[in-house]
Amino acid sequence: MEPATTPTGRADCGSPRRPAALRQSVTALRAAATAGFLRLPPDLQRRTLHLVRRYAPWEAGFAHDRPPEPDPGWLVAPPDFVGIGVQKAGTTWWHALVEAHPGVHRVPGAHKERHFFGRFAVQDFAAADVVAYHRWFARPPGALAGEWTPDYCHQPWVGALLAEAAPEARLLVLLRDPVARLRSGLAHHRARGDLPAAVAAADAFARGFYARELAPYRERFGPRMLVLQYEACVDDPARWLATTYRFLGLDDAFSPEGLRRPVNPTPSPLRLPAGFEAAAADAYRADAVELASWFSELDLDRWPSVARASGGARSASS
Repeated sequence: MEPATTPTGRADCGSPRRPAALRQSVTALRAAATAGFLRLPPDLQRRTLHLVRRYAPWEAGFAHDRPPEPDPGWLVAPPDFVGIGVQKAGTTWWHALVEAHPGVHRVPGAHKERHFFGRFAVQDFAAADVVAYHRWFARPPGALAGEWTPDYCHQPWVGALLAEAAPEARLLVLLRDPVARLRSGLAHHRARGDLPAAVAAADAFARGFYARELAPYRERFGPRMLVLQYEACVDDPARWLATTYRFLGLDDAFSPEGLRRPVNPTPSPLRLPAGFEAAAADAYRADAVELASWFSELDLDRWPSVARASGGARSASS
């Protein structure tokens, strides 16, 4: 067969333009496929991924014992930090800012949420599981590594397991007005379509009792736990990110790009029935007061729903 010729009549035996054009076409096709996939309803996205055996860390089919292989010379050890909560309080945004620091190693392609300990509500936790957990945090010498799974705060068995697997880890917690979080949590469940309405409401409601959920971690980790307020971080992200960096032993002079950029916002927060919202605010008040007594920088004035529940109290002691 004669070689193909160019418009000039010369044989085209691998013009450098052709591989570049091919790469551009493949990139364009991937971008179009990704955009189309993201337009699918969440349930159809999940089913499509499951057909090719792709599972998220919180799904039953995920292989928790198959982390990426570390490069030679990397350290395999417990995580330096673990974010434990809470759902729908800006944790994806804050975790991205933490990982943006040059002193923090990010595992390429790994989700911020490991969900490693959830399954141990129904199966035994063994020494081999501790080793498997550590393998998710391989990093270059001198770099920090960690994760942020908001469900840990809501799973009462995880505190003891985390203390066994990563006893020296520093814990990060980002909290939000509990009623605002409740609205966002219900919108999250509605968008996913993963729970019946009553079950979703009960789950979202239970997640607002922060003192009750943090108590086991406070007992085990004490001063190695940093509690931040979402509203304060939104108002002054530079200040509270520097606080976070210092807590982790990182250079707090670093300022990442996209400091105020929203990440994974909840679409269309729900309007709660008036009776349900009032009952939730009343129920959360005592828990919030106890929480503020533990963490002096927690400002209940930033949580209007809780303040309203007490007739406009200005602080935990008023």
